[in-house]
Amino acid sequence: MQADGRIQCDLCPRLCHLHDEQRGACFVRMRVGDEMVLTTYGRSSGFCIDPIEKKPLNHFYPGSSVFSFGTAGCNLACKFCQNWDISKSRDMDRLMDAASPDEIVRTALEWRCKSIAFTYNDPVIFAEYAIDVANAAHAAGLKTVAVTAGYIGEQARDDFFSVMDAANVDLKAFSDDFYVKLCGAELQPVLETLRWLVHETDVWVEITTLLIPGRNDSDDELTALTNWVCQTLGPHVPLHFTAFHPDFKLTDIPATPAATLSRARAIAQAAGLKHVYTGNVHDPGGGTTYCAGCGASLIRRDWYEILDYRLDELGCCPRCARPLEGRFGRFEGAFGARRIPVAIHRSA
Repeated sequence: MQADGRIQCDLCPRLCHLHDEQRGACFVRMRVGDEMVLTTYGRSSGFCIDPIEKKPLNHFYPGSSVFSFGTAGCNLACKFCQNWDISKSRDMDRLMDAASPDEIVRTALEWRCKSIAFTYNDPVIFAEYAIDVANAAHAAGLKTVAVTAGYIGEQARDDFFSVMDAANVDLKAFSDDFYVKLCGAELQPVLETLRWLVHETDVWVEITTLLIPGRNDSDDELTALTNWVCQTLGPHVPLHFTAFHPDFKLTDIPATPAATLSRARAIAQAAGLKHVYTGNVHDPGGGTTYCAGCGASLIRRDWYEILDYRLDELGCCPRCARPLEGRFGRFEGAFGARRIPVAIHRSA
């Protein structure tokens, strides 16, 4: 409790100080009495079955399907948000799909999904809902995935990530200036989340950087970013460079050329990273997973389609037997690039 009667929300680095019935910067967390309440608990902007490669995760049960959902709101203010109609929404009426954790799990099992992903908007802000769903998922034998910007407070991250099996963290740029001016946030808490996840947890981590022409795609910044990932996190952490398209408040910037993604991939490889991917473009070379030992093609992809899969059940290279970093099992065929909207399986 602050001297002026406000209480502090410790969920993310914003540390919002709130009076009674006041909402935080994310809009969906509100003080009620002396408690913080998640106003979107149990409500979603929709449910879909996606390929796991869309998250994107290329080393987490490749080819499997994932039950995906989000809510509304966000604790960042990215001017280039590609899901702005969801993450920037303050319209609670758009959350038409209500579901309990058990109903979500039953529906995911019905569709034979391998995992449940908390995505579309950042699950950090609906942590209580995500944690309850994750616990129900684990009880039913399902895996869990967080697609997040990693902007979470030190006190909250243990509880949140302790129930996540994998995370794709959006490292939006490698400059404070970019984070402050284009995201309304700071870089350092994201770097600390990544460092902690990779070195102090069992969560499988992959990183995504959306390249915006003229904003975060210079050779100098890409060199600094990829050197940091390689030296601080390790050379085997997968890094995805994805293409921007004009949206939300950055409609005056052109879409990212494919050549920019290829240049970024080459810089990352020169820095020592072993698994660097391009996304949102047709690029079989940039979508393929190669053995870090002998260089053999292990998983050949085009966008979200798996064209060839050569790992054994333990995730080892058939040529040199070197294990590929990630989480793998018996490959039962690829789900493909489909996106299937689904309705929740209600209890009788």
